[in-house]
Amino acid sequence: MGRTLLLVFRWGIFLLACLFLYTHLSADKSRQVFHALQHAGANSDLHGALITALLLMGVNWGIESYKWRWLMVPVERIGPWRALVATIAGTSVGLITPNRTGEFLGRVLFLAPENRVRGGFATALGSIAQFVVTLVLGGMGLLAMRLLHRPLPWSSGWIPTMLVSLTALVSIGALLLYLYPGLLRQLLLLLPFLKRLEKPSGVLHAYARHELLAVLLLSLLRYTVFAGQFVLLLRAFGGGAILSDTLLVIPVIYLVSTLVPTMMLTELGVRGSAAVALFAPLGGVDAGVLLATTVLWLINIVLPALAGSVILIVARIRTKQLA
Repeated sequence: MGRTLLLVFRWGIFLLACLFLYTHLSADKSRQVFHALQHAGANSDLHGALITALLLMGVNWGIESYKWRWLMVPVERIGPWRALVATIAGTSVGLITPNRTGEFLGRVLFLAPENRVRGGFATALGSIAQFVVTLVLGGMGLLAMRLLHRPLPWSSGWIPTMLVSLTALVSIGALLLYLYPGLLRQLLLLLPFLKRLEKPSGVLHAYARHELLAVLLLSLLRYTVFAGQFVLLLRAFGGGAILSDTLLVIPVIYLVSTLVPTMMLTELGVRGSAAVALFAPLGGVDAGVLLATTVLWLINIVLPALAGSVILIVARIRTKQLA
């Protein structure tokens, strides 16, 4: 990537992220959130929940940066601080791409130019691991709600069954591709425009099975952290159902948010709508659910994206390969 192109990319991401955040944070929902927070001065439980959620945000991204650094070992040795900075920088790129799939672009810029393509393939493994965890736990949550006869926002009885079956099939496929990355590589190389990447894609063979399982466990740990944040905020805003039902619903919300294509302004809308639709039949309070969903989005996505867009502007990023 040339210096001029890199400069355009960095400032473009910064401006698009700012435009996105300005547009979204000017929406009615966000104004309602800030209005509610302004009138929560006497609510010490809410203050504690917000502080804890912010601290857990650091844990969340710390786990993700550690996972990415682990995956980069066969590609390039990077320090923990640079891994954290790269991970946060990736959130600003992910903000303006469908389902935040572009996060890897911001991360690999912090690798040496000659390692960026290999780093992209390695980063994809981490994304697949998180995807697998979301699918499996979401499918289990949906199945549990079905078996326990919890009300669902769909009138036809066949729809939950179809969703459980589809989720199970996709989960098995994604898990196989993750645990057998050589198979994933072969499938990718069937695409004509990826055949020229045969050599850098060889990094997918560099991971032992126990290493892949360790990354999967880190993904599960990260999932537990942001699910815990959601529970905390739901209880603080008085929006959730009883705890046992809340623990069933949250994985389904994340499942829906993952399976439905979202980009920029639609992400929060999809997640908020899914949360309200799933909690309402269980006695959830719409306003509290929306507040918890929006505040969680602000903490886990907006704050890191703001920091990440600034990092992309000021960070020292190489544009030329070593001789």
